Amino acid sequence: MSAFIAKILETQFINHHVKRFAVEKPPGYTFIPGQATEIAINLPEWKDQFRPFTFTGLNRWDYLEFLIKIYPERKGVTAMLGKLQAGAELILNNPFGAIEYKGPGVFIAGGSGITPFVAIFRDLFQKGDIKNCRLIYSTRTADEIILHDELKKMLNNDYFNLITREQVIGFLSKRIDRNYLIEHVVDFSQHFYVCGPENFVKQISTLLLDLGANANSLVAEW
Repeated sequence: MSAFIAKILETQFINHHVKRFAVEKPPGYTFIPGQATEIAINLPEWKDQFRPFTFTGLNRWDYLEFLIKIYPERKGVTAMLGKLQAGAELILNNPFGAIEYKGPGVFIAGGSGITPFVAIFRDLFQKGDIKNCRLIYSTRTADEIILHDELKKMLNNDYFNLITREQVIGFLSKRIDRNYLIEHVVDFSQHFYVCGPENFVKQISTLLLDLGANANSLVAEW
């Protein structure tokens, strides 16, 4: 596996726990929307601690973008990433990942599991091909939603938010369960894309298959 050293160009927190990184793009480095790479921090005590993060930018951009959820209480890689600023160096490996766009369908995301879908939606939106794609996005609280305004702009009425741990005007306070899927999915023969925490992905995938989704049309990753 190849390793590339790349400088951070810009950082900013886009909400209270998600940090955006614009990173140098190594020459000839390409990826497919939905893919990820393993990243380590280029410091002696961190350079062997690789973690997977999804590309959220587009391949045609001249830099790489990552939206990373920071866990300061864990004192691990993301806590250190939360402290880094422009000029710091990261180590990138080659792209990988199971999330790949296969055609219009329903995208179901839990928490930061939205990130593989961001690049896919941005790519489809720029190409004018986002029609017939629907997003069901579940987070614990409203302030955990990532890129709410941009997702709404791209998907319009095909963008649905569910909040599981609070009641907020304008958002449905509910979990994605069997009844919700029956009410909001008309065709279970279409493509489904599921990403989020492991238990979330397993539960949603099991429900979809039980309701008639085809295993070959189900793209899932946690």
